[in-house]
Amino acid sequence: MDKFEAAKERFAILLEEQYRRVERMKNDREAVDYSKKDKIVIGVTGGDGIGPAITKQAYKIMAYLLKDEEAKGRIEFKMIDDLTIEKRVEAGKAIPDDVLASLKACDVILKGPTTTPRAGDPWPNIDSANVQMRKDLDLFANVRPVRVPEQGIDWTFFRENTEGSYAVGGKGFAVDEDLSVDFTIVTQLGTERIIRAAFEYAKKNGKTRVTAVTKANIIKETDGRFLKVFYEIAKEYEGIKADDWYIDIMTAKLVDEKRRTEFQVLVLPNLYGDILTDEAAEFQGGVGTAGSANIGNRYAMFEAIHGSAPRMVDEGRDIYADPCSVIRAVVMLLSHIGYQAESDKLAKALDICTVTERKVYTTGRSDGATSDELTDYIIETIQKL
Repeated sequence: MDKFEAAKERFAILLEEQYRRVERMKNDREAVDYSKKDKIVIGVTGGDGIGPAITKQAYKIMAYLLKDEEAKGRIEFKMIDDLTIEKRVEAGKAIPDDVLASLKACDVILKGPTTTPRAGDPWPNIDSANVQMRKDLDLFANVRPVRVPEQGIDWTFFRENTEGSYAVGGKGFAVDEDLSVDFTIVTQLGTERIIRAAFEYAKKNGKTRVTAVTKANIIKETDGRFLKVFYEIAKEYEGIKADDWYIDIMTAKLVDEKRRTEFQVLVLPNLYGDILTDEAAEFQGGVGTAGSANIGNRYAMFEAIHGSAPRMVDEGRDIYADPCSVIRAVVMLLSHIGYQAESDKLAKALDICTVTERKVYTTGRSDGATSDELTDYIIETIQKL
């Protein structure tokens, strides 16, 4: 078989896989109603690097806020310890089978950052656990809020989580020594559900503008479909303005003090969302301050948006790591499962502890507080509210 026939065969296999995924999406359109569940199982997995240290603090706060519900049997916490780079390498998989089974036994998951190896790292080049989890649990909506009230910034990003450039990121291939190919995947159903999620959020939260971000002038077929579906769905939401920007100029407009305060809800394909939300997080103090929700119809996962910072562990500084990113993920988790009062209380306490009072704060080193001291400060603040 020559190289062109081999490439065509691999491409055909990829298409078959994607059409099977489309069929699964067609059969799974109903979102879970947590108010009708007798018990909600919350999985907690620390991940790699500083992940276990900061996730421990987030769990401590979550368990405090939900202690009465846990006592009633309405909430159950499930600790999942093996989503580590060591176990993943040992299994030769982004997520070992037994760990995936444990994750699927939960309703929602609080997750610490995981390490994704890259060239030059001491680990084999296994795929991202994050990307794999989003695929296996069909967590199609990555929701990232960014709020800086004093600058007039109140953005909520809806990043498509299972398609785009990341959909088959580990399945590109070298045709020969001169040519390598990767793929971008967009489906009608996948596009419809992320865009509808953004408009539904705007409708429920009194937002008046939803903005699509693409590069549809150049990436005409996949980004073009995304933009076409966006405007088709926008017609169903009277009173909400719909507009679109290209990703390159949008990165500039987020730093435009006159224009950036106009944006409210933004919906983006996967790669653009990954880039733009990291830029946006810098306005509220960096990726270490931002939490993230990954929402599907059956499952949901909540996490920090930063990496695992193995250097901090190597230097013995993990006890000084800032847990606020994953604690902010808890704010979203509580809201998602119907505990809005607890979510609001935690959000208010975080604002007091990290902005208004800031009596205890981490620096990542011994000249600042430990994550445990910051967590105690947050709990003490909650008790006063």
